[in-house]
Amino acid sequence: MTTTTLAVLVPLLPFLGAVAGLLLGRTAPGFVRPLAVLPTLAAAAFAVVVAVRQGGGAGDGTAPLDASTRLTPTGSVPIDLALHIDGFAALVAVLVGVVATCVQIYSTGYLRGDARYPSYAALVSLFTSAMLLVVYSGDLMVLLVGWEIMGICSYFLVGHYWETPEARAASLKAFLVTKLGDVPFLIGLFALASAAGTFRINGILKTVAEGGLDHPTPVALLLLAGVAGKSAQFPLHTWLPDAMAGPTPVSALIHAATMVAAGIYFVARLLPVFAASAAALVVLAALAAVTAVGSALAALAQDDIKRVLAYSTIGQLGYMSGALAVGDRGAAVFHLVSHGAFKALLFLGAGVVIHAAGTNSLATMSRLRGLPGRIPDAYWTMTVALLALAAIPPFAGFFSKESVLVAAEHTALGATGTTAPGAAGWTVLVAGLLTALLTAAYATRLWLLAFRGHGAEAPDHGRQPLAMNTVLWVLAVPSLALGLTAGRLPGWFDGHSLAPNLTTSVLGTGAALVGGLITYGCWRHTTALAARTPMGAVAAHPDAEPALAEVAAMEAHTRMYGPATAAAPDPADPGRVLLGPLHRHAAAGFHLDALYDRLFVRPVLAAARLVRFLDREVIDTYVHGAGAGARGLGAAVRRAQTGNVQTYLSVLLAGSVVLAIAAVLIARTAGA
Repeated sequence: MTTTTLAVLVPLLPFLGAVAGLLLGRTAPGFVRPLAVLPTLAAAAFAVVVAVRQGGGAGDGTAPLDASTRLTPTGSVPIDLALHIDGFAALVAVLVGVVATCVQIYSTGYLRGDARYPSYAALVSLFTSAMLLVVYSGDLMVLLVGWEIMGICSYFLVGHYWETPEARAASLKAFLVTKLGDVPFLIGLFALASAAGTFRINGILKTVAEGGLDHPTPVALLLLAGVAGKSAQFPLHTWLPDAMAGPTPVSALIHAATMVAAGIYFVARLLPVFAASAAALVVLAALAAVTAVGSALAALAQDDIKRVLAYSTIGQLGYMSGALAVGDRGAAVFHLVSHGAFKALLFLGAGVVIHAAGTNSLATMSRLRGLPGRIPDAYWTMTVALLALAAIPPFAGFFSKESVLVAAEHTALGATGTTAPGAAGWTVLVAGLLTALLTAAYATRLWLLAFRGHGAEAPDHGRQPLAMNTVLWVLAVPSLALGLTAGRLPGWFDGHSLAPNLTTSVLGTGAALVGGLITYGCWRHTTALAARTPMGAVAAHPDAEPALAEVAAMEAHTRMYGPATAAAPDPADPGRVLLGPLHRHAAAGFHLDALYDRLFVRPVLAAARLVRFLDREVIDTYVHGAGAGARGLGAAVRRAQTGNVQTYLSVLLAGSVVLAIAAVLIARTAGA
């Protein structure tokens, strides 16, 4: 088959699998699992073949693959069903196909016995197809179709456990927040098409290169709003931690390869549009810095293991946005691919840990002894993934994060060939180093609390299904080896090398090691402290009663670390020590949801209540009054219709007399 045919089949096969799964889910349940796994696996294999045939795109002389057909004659700006596959598209498609296949295989064991598995598997396939459509699309309107389908699928997948109020609220929040960003995004797309006269990405980039985009800053900022919603960037990131209410495989798919990656990929594909505005790049750099640092602080304070990973995803997306802000889309896509591998592994491994421990709470896990022995596959593979997340060499995360820091350093120092503002470079570089320290800190904290607990023996739930453990080891390979092979594939990254730089390597790795060692030291200290004293290290007067001493310790602990939660009633969590009074604010996501509640939710609800009052008490009163008046008039007229002829004649005579008197009075008045 030709490369074009294979490229068409890549998004088409999961779509056909989704349709067949929905049609046969009830009538032939035995076909559901094969229809979930095989089309996605075939799409991943075809994506690999397409990537190999493209050979890295233009970086090694192979031209990008372009094919199109006119979808509909619009009469103005045409819409084409177009493909545009360069090195970035080839790599990201392979990532999506591999992670989606792993998620589908993992789900066959994770959701075994779930009555809604057929619809779940079909939605995952449709989600995968939509993302692949976004990746391969050469036309912005076709890309928008995949973009919107992902939003719809996320609503249903996050709300899979719709019996729980958390899942219902999370699915609605994810849908509304991402749609909020999609409104300016759509306006920005129309502005681009209006300036270029086409929705084709090649045509738009040609227009930008020729200086035909008259107002690049407003257009870029409109598009960034949609990217911020889809890729969970500040201030539209709040939906992503709450999306953890969905099944763990869904979290892995959304966080690693599909929805949140779509915004980053979109900016990478249209980077010249954003680079045409220095102001837009500075704004993107500032948002990336706030997103990365703020989410890392929040991750350090979370007790739910999946929320730690969710905030971690937001922080790593901040790195990718930072790379784009300094004009290096190769570094951004490299970190996107690397992060997709180890983050999918972390979420799927977390699903095994949660099942083994019977809880999502890290505080509860820290009181379980011997958990690694119960789940050795998850323990070792998650250790690899956490080392990659913390950017420890030689794991993949080190090389991809290092490429971002190198790009930021070059921009900050004004190296030859850089076009982004120096302010953007310094912002990304400083925020990146600080985030590297915090990332290693929360990764170390997660590993210590989950796998180095003290207390009761961990329950034995038996071995995990083979499908789940196999997937973990499959994803561990790129988490370990992907960075080592990046230097051999320059064609996929705009033809330039992503080799580490000595300065940023030392600074980044040093920050990571400092963060990890400080966290380990705090954990050792607080664990020993918690074993010696109840609830804290402050004792009351030596002659005080033991109960009073405990109360004094609790009060001191509350002053230092904030109120203790039911899940974490002691100060043994190193995150509490590291953050101090900031802990309770970081645990609440710095109260951004509360701020939105005050600024938007409450006013909207108050306006709704006012409209309801006006509708019921004012408008309905007039409507009911008009009806009552008509009924009263009818009743009065009906009473006059007695059927008595004498009464009618009397009324007629009285009326005639009244009219006669009125006529006489009017005549006299006129004569006077």
